[in-house]
Amino acid sequence: MQKDKYFDLVIIGAGHAGCEAALAGARLGLETILFTISMESVAMMPCNPNIGGTSKGHLVRELDALGGQMGKNIDKTFIQSKMLNSSKGPAVHSLRAQADKQAYTNEMRKTLENQDNLTLRQAEVTELIVNEGILTGVKTVSGAVYHCKAAVLCTGTYLKARCIYGDVSQYTGPNGLQAAGPLSDCLRNLGVRLLRFKTGTPARIDGSTIDYSVLEEQIGDDPIVPFSFSTDPDDIQKEQVSCWLAYTNTHTHEIIRNNLDRSPLFSGTIEGTGPRYCPSIEDKVVRFSEKERHQIFLEPEGLYTNEIYMGGMSSSLPEDVQEDMIHSMVGLENAKIVKNAYAIEYDCIDARQLNPDLEFKNISGLYSAGQMNGSSGYEEAAAQGLIAGINASMKILGKDPLILDRSDAYIGVLIDDLVTKENKEPYRMMTSRAEYRLLLRQDNADLRLRGKGHETGLVDDTVYEKLLEKEQTIIDEIERLEQTHIGNSETVQDLLSRYESTPLKSGISLAELVRRPELSYSIIAPLDYDRPALAADIQEQVNINLKYEGYIERQKRQVEQFKKMEKKTIPADMDYDQVQSLRLEARQKLKAIRPVSIGQASRISGVSPADVSVLTIWLEKHRKE
Repeated sequence: MQKDKYFDLVIIGAGHAGCEAALAGARLGLETILFTISMESVAMMPCNPNIGGTSKGHLVRELDALGGQMGKNIDKTFIQSKMLNSSKGPAVHSLRAQADKQAYTNEMRKTLENQDNLTLRQAEVTELIVNEGILTGVKTVSGAVYHCKAAVLCTGTYLKARCIYGDVSQYTGPNGLQAAGPLSDCLRNLGVRLLRFKTGTPARIDGSTIDYSVLEEQIGDDPIVPFSFSTDPDDIQKEQVSCWLAYTNTHTHEIIRNNLDRSPLFSGTIEGTGPRYCPSIEDKVVRFSEKERHQIFLEPEGLYTNEIYMGGMSSSLPEDVQEDMIHSMVGLENAKIVKNAYAIEYDCIDARQLNPDLEFKNISGLYSAGQMNGSSGYEEAAAQGLIAGINASMKILGKDPLILDRSDAYIGVLIDDLVTKENKEPYRMMTSRAEYRLLLRQDNADLRLRGKGHETGLVDDTVYEKLLEKEQTIIDEIERLEQTHIGNSETVQDLLSRYESTPLKSGISLAELVRRPELSYSIIAPLDYDRPALAADIQEQVNINLKYEGYIERQKRQVEQFKKMEKKTIPADMDYDQVQSLRLEARQKLKAIRPVSIGQASRISGVSPADVSVLTIWLEKHRKE
């Protein structure tokens, strides 16, 4: 007979969300168990072999600032690193690193296995034990019962997963691993609304069969910028692996069009909704019929293998069609497929059933994170996992949850969008979703969030004190530049002439020179004789804060107005039927989502500014009464 087991915190699923949730709980002193359906799936990268990218790099840096693991892990296992959008403004700069996939998985598993208070267990959780709306434990397929005080669902794309390409349809998880089934039925029985979403992955080809001489080489940055604020930049400067750029052509597109009737995506075989911002190659060819070619990024999967990932060529076409379209591309005429591309359908939840702390509204102690919440991407998953792990721990410890709002972090934007807005497709983070992106830059994530990480207990005193020193150094240097004036010397005029900057007619502060669009903190160094030796990240902060001072101040004023709306809370038991002037649609949406503030209510689709005004007046009137 099975013996019951007791833990503080249960994490279901060991993907990127589960790993962060489990590490957070264990590091906060809770006895934590992390369940995985297969040890091979721990921190697995079933799709693209990279961490970061546009807006996603922001998430990883924020996660690191809060005490998460992903940034540290990729710094140890990357094979190429690049800062994207570096020719644009700092608000959209995003770090992206190619990973050695196997090394990344191994490094994360080693971290988990050596973490105090954490048990890693291969077993399928099939049932949640809920009594009178309170989660009290979980049951595995073997019948073993694990009692707990809270649990986090991090099931990724495994729930009733089905992998499809051509006529092949297999009920497996990613990479052919076992799917999970009974937990979907359990959730439905508990009244949880499930959705059916789809994602996909491209074919992998043998790198030794590629003709690189006709492809465009993509090299990494020099110097390399680390993801983690705790990583010493000097420790990660190393030789990098190249990626390569290939292109589809009119012949490729003709092959695809001639076989659309064999695509499960167009035949109706696939029922789930796919990601609009990461479409399959057949979808791109149909939707953008005017384009004669599409970029395909050829990315090494690691140093241990010749496998090459074909970024931008996700597909569910049959195997023979996949071969034909790959061979139609210049440089890939003789390429051999190692793994077929496939689409994957899976169950996930309607995340509007969650509170902003990622706890279910109708099941106390149950949290959800990652692709289970209808998002896509390793980074989105890890960010949610960390927040869910922290908040489940805070609940157990009797402390207030950590809730980041839209003005605090990209993580705040991500979670607010998931729990407030109707998502009919896998949600992907983008810089355009963040209203205050000039404040929420990837370079200042530590300055924004280290303090919150310290408050939760995931950032230790030594790291926090180092952050405070950095903060003060930036303030002191900006003040020094404001107070340091230079005259109209020949050296000054030569430098200004070189950068086509307006000549001086009188003295000027160094700060004013930095503010000129064509100049920067580094450019004016020859004129700054008393400049202290500062780390590169501090110099960057000084430059950005001076150069974008006016825009930053304007966004800070916008945030003040936003905060006022967020502080106008709505009672959890609010009876919207009492607010007679609300339109029917608004009343229905407000009842369904039950926003925690006027600010959140204003972001619900179907709730108009007039509805928000009516609700605000009604609440103020009844608070006075």
